[in-house]
Amino acid sequence: MSTGHFYADGDIAEIYRWFAAEAAPSSPTWRAVCDWVARTGAVADRLAALPGMKRQPQLFLAALRRLDAPLTPGPALADWVAEHWDELERTILGHSTQTNEVGRCAVHLPLLAGLADDAGPIALVEVGSSAGLCLLPDAYAYRYRFADRPDLVVGSGTPVIPCRIGGATPAEAAYATPAIAWRCGIDTAPLDPTDPEVAAWLRALIWPGQQEREDRLAGALATAAGLPPVPVITGDALEALPDAVTEARRHADTVVVMHTATLSYVSRDRRARFGALVGGLGARWVSCEGERVVPEVRDRLPAAPYAGPPCFVLALDGRPLARVGQHGGWIDWLTEAAADRTVGPA
Repeated sequence: MSTGHFYADGDIAEIYRWFAAEAAPSSPTWRAVCDWVARTGAVADRLAALPGMKRQPQLFLAALRRLDAPLTPGPALADWVAEHWDELERTILGHSTQTNEVGRCAVHLPLLAGLADDAGPIALVEVGSSAGLCLLPDAYAYRYRFADRPDLVVGSGTPVIPCRIGGATPAEAAYATPAIAWRCGIDTAPLDPTDPEVAAWLRALIWPGQQEREDRLAGALATAAGLPPVPVITGDALEALPDAVTEARRHADTVVVMHTATLSYVSRDRRARFGALVGGLGARWVSCEGERVVPEVRDRLPAAPYAGPPCFVLALDGRPLARVGQHGGWIDWLTEAAADRTVGPA
């Protein structure tokens, strides 16, 4: 039966060819491994037999890193996969893709700060919060780089997260540390940032050769360890979100529901239900997903084909405002004509 998700229903070779193209600009190692999987029937057959969303490349690749597999495509890797398949399968089945990339905080920050400027301190609810590191945007520092003026440093924490800015910053955004009165996460399997095994899995999810991301993760984990734990609700977002928003509203007039690279892991039907749910809760909605993931955002994007590097679309209340790096790193604000301005707050 179809689940309505490419990872669960698609041909493994096609899935891995697609992911190779996604990884190519920032991880030559994963591009090469994914291309190899697509051509190697014995490995592809093992992966095709995994259940549902466990067939996603991110889990297999992270498991290879976690178990110190050789990462050069060829007979040695094929032999290693065959010899260690039971351990690989246990690792894949026992984990989820919960990349807690704090670099994404740099693209969230302008919208969160803009909302806080408009209405005072906000209450922040993150769906798919993983270890909760992206719920601490006010604990890190940021270096925003502009083409036409000097860099702007915001905040004084660790790590310092760089972000290149392109396009004209919209009125909804501000480069400042947002005032956050209360925060919580929602996750089906929350992670403890103080657990060494959690830290090891989060490192494994980082793509090979991206030392800057590993350093950011280490800095964010150290920062989180020195702060009070952030409450996280264990459960499904469709069920847990209404109560979370109700509690958040006790702490601030403006409640922000935020998610990044989360809805891409659920079925199309659940994505549509999620958008309708958030719209009915009276919260502001900050989404950061692939351009085809959120229906409300997809239908308001410019008609002209996008020819840039792989990206997410940053949106407020279903209205696209920018294309951004998948792991943070850059924001290209859409022009006022390209971003639909006819849709009001949720």
